[in-house]
Amino acid sequence: MSEVKSILNYIKSIIKPSKIIEVKILDPEVPSRLDRQMESIVKSPLLSRDLSWLTFNQRVLDQAQKEELTIFERLKFMAITASNLDEFFTVRVGSLYNYLDYGKERIDYSGLREHPFRKKLLGSIQEFYEERNRIFREELKPQFKSNGFLIVSYDQLSRDQQKEADEFFDHTVFPMLTPMVYDQTHAFPVLLAKNLILGVVTQNKKRGFSSNDPDSRKISFIQIPNNLPKFYVVEHKSMILFLPIEKLIMENVQKLYRNVKIESIDLFRILRNGDFTLEESDDIEADFVDEIKQKIKERKVGRLVSLTIEKDLSPFLKKTLKGKWDIDDFNILENKELMDYTRLWQIVKHPEFKGEVPMSRGAVMPLHFNREKQESIFKTLKDQDVLLHHPFNNFEPVLQLIEKAAEDPQVLSIKLTIYRLAENSRITQALLRAIENGKHVSALFEIKARFDEENNIKEAEKLQKAGCFVIYGIGGVKTHTKLMLIVRKEGNKVVQYAHMASGNYNEDTAKLYTDIGILTTKPGYTKDISEFFNVITGHSEPQNYQYLITSPRDMRASVIELIRNEALNAKAGLPAGICIKVNSLEDKETIEELYEASKAGVKIKLIVRGICCLRPGRIGLSENITVRSIVGHYLEHSRIFYFHNNGQPKVYGSSADIMVRSFDRRIESIFEIVDDFLKKQMILILRYNLMDNVNSYELGQSGEYEKITPEGEEFNIHDRSFDISAEEVEEASLDDFFERIALLEESNGDA
Repeated sequence: MSEVKSILNYIKSIIKPSKIIEVKILDPEVPSRLDRQMESIVKSPLLSRDLSWLTFNQRVLDQAQKEELTIFERLKFMAITASNLDEFFTVRVGSLYNYLDYGKERIDYSGLREHPFRKKLLGSIQEFYEERNRIFREELKPQFKSNGFLIVSYDQLSRDQQKEADEFFDHTVFPMLTPMVYDQTHAFPVLLAKNLILGVVTQNKKRGFSSNDPDSRKISFIQIPNNLPKFYVVEHKSMILFLPIEKLIMENVQKLYRNVKIESIDLFRILRNGDFTLEESDDIEADFVDEIKQKIKERKVGRLVSLTIEKDLSPFLKKTLKGKWDIDDFNILENKELMDYTRLWQIVKHPEFKGEVPMSRGAVMPLHFNREKQESIFKTLKDQDVLLHHPFNNFEPVLQLIEKAAEDPQVLSIKLTIYRLAENSRITQALLRAIENGKHVSALFEIKARFDEENNIKEAEKLQKAGCFVIYGIGGVKTHTKLMLIVRKEGNKVVQYAHMASGNYNEDTAKLYTDIGILTTKPGYTKDISEFFNVITGHSEPQNYQYLITSPRDMRASVIELIRNEALNAKAGLPAGICIKVNSLEDKETIEELYEASKAGVKIKLIVRGICCLRPGRIGLSENITVRSIVGHYLEHSRIFYFHNNGQPKVYGSSADIMVRSFDRRIESIFEIVDDFLKKQMILILRYNLMDNVNSYELGQSGEYEKITPEGEEFNIHDRSFDISAEEVEEASLDDFFERIALLEESNGDA
């Protein structure tokens, strides 16, 4: 691995990533196996999905290094990288072990087989982990004291503070701890993922200690309950002291081992495989829910994929854990600072520091939303379609619509899809009131939403008991689309109100994620959505939709057809261009079509927040494609598709990314934007994404990202999107961006 790393570093030092076409390693000292691996990685037309994700988490880590941010903002981003990495281990590394443990073949997009890829992936994670520890130690910790707090050891407390801390341990912590011994007469205990765990090695006094006698030592484990605070907090004059709870426990651990000699006490943390599949039933929903509940239990004892340890872990304990869990040093991360950076949220959210993380600007009302007249939202939506761009426009119009519908005597029914809900969700409360008021309520709950399964089952059962018609998804696929339909009787006719979106019905994340949604009464939309719900609830075959494109039926084919149309226009000498904004770009068939369009001369601009398996800028393959990623104050989550269409742009919003799972294993929807003003709003959003020079990174064909630095005036999309005017919308266009690429290529050709 070190040889591969040194080779990569050498390549980067002599060739700019965007210019690498093919590299052959000629050093005779490097084994031919490494030669072939390097050639495979560099020559592959695709980038690794998992390695691409790691570069995304590195971009999040970059935010923690921004000196212009407060220390609390920077700690927030450190915590986010930690929760991101936890999920990556649980899902993606877990998925890799589903192949490794059962001897199944797997070839990564980069060309590596499962075993060498495991070493490459876990080696890259270790490098990231070490760099993050360095940033925390060298760049963040030195700023703690000047900002009014410290993370301290037990010895740094005064005697009075130690006494108070010990009393907290005795009265609160001690009763919650349960040592679990492992020896010849006790089975290895079930240790929970993400908990901090103490491994205590003790000596058996009755036998007498001998390092050669395996029975002279015992190992026991103390799991630190997750409902304990991560820090014991001491307020001292103008300084707040945060003592990691495990340090307090370690200082008092002898109270759990009276008359026993402790040889060593070590802290560690584990992550398990949480990537499970389901044998779903199309017929018996109760059995399906029970199976989900059983799989959640199995996740708690899944295959270990990561072990984080402190420096100088007891060799006896380490050897035992490695053998028990069938892991090697690639699975082990050594921690020199905090064992779990997600605990930094306790510091960031401490009441004393309220206001230190700047609040987002107040969201503005959407353009052309009737503010002056005190009309009902039903009247407003009958007059016009409304585009919502969160969090710049708040989520209130959606909540207002569903809450008004719950109370309005003219509303007959409410139907919607639910993927992730907010805690104490206003959506759930509105649906319960609607049921109480005699309305028909149908909710398609996706109880396979990863890590939200338990909460979704609980919320679904609550609504079901109240009288809601609950559908637990469709067997074999996951329902990820975001659609809502409200049916209202108005005089002698029935009017339907629809909402379509890229994001969840979650008022909390709507303040943090950028998403788009439209509210409309257009019959074409409402007929499509009504048909969609009939298909879901009745398992019928859908007719052709007017404005919706759905998966798994025809989404990939439709997107490819739109790409091919641009290629045909380019070949015919007509203007052509594609601009797509998604979270992830991984579907191989779509990537190949984008390559073909690039070869045909189509100018393609991609805005991909996270995973991107497309390799841009390669001569003869993708020289007309650029890829950028935006990572900043808000989490980019909106999906927008733009096709130039010879000057008559076709623009779509979407719940789906360009991924195999989105096209083949999920129920998703892409919805065409037909209102001219809304279409221009979507184009302006894309334009702002391409103009941003504060939060943006450019992807090179090597898979490395380069931070875009402002040339002249800064343009921060996360600030500027609060101040959009109707005039800007009316003038919105992407044509100059496609022309700019052409001019750049001409100038490069002349040079």
